[in-house]
Amino acid sequence: MTLRFIGTTSEYRNCPTLYEVVETGDIVVQGDVLTDPEHLAQLRVVGEHEGFVVVPRELLTRLAPKE
Repeated sequence: MTLRFIGTTSEYRNCPTLYEVVETGDIVVQGDVLTDPEHLAQLRVVGEHEGFVVVPRELLTRLAPKE
């Protein structure tokens, strides 16, 4: 898998950050892990292999394609 850096809203080059999987166009998200049991209980149909990260709206809107 080859990752291409898309962008970040962090000043220190850590999270949150978005990457693209070059071979498939899929997106990889680096962010703070959602761990609060009350928040996790609200999620639906969670597979054992799945995890969740919090992505600030600013990151998505800043890097979203402009039409």
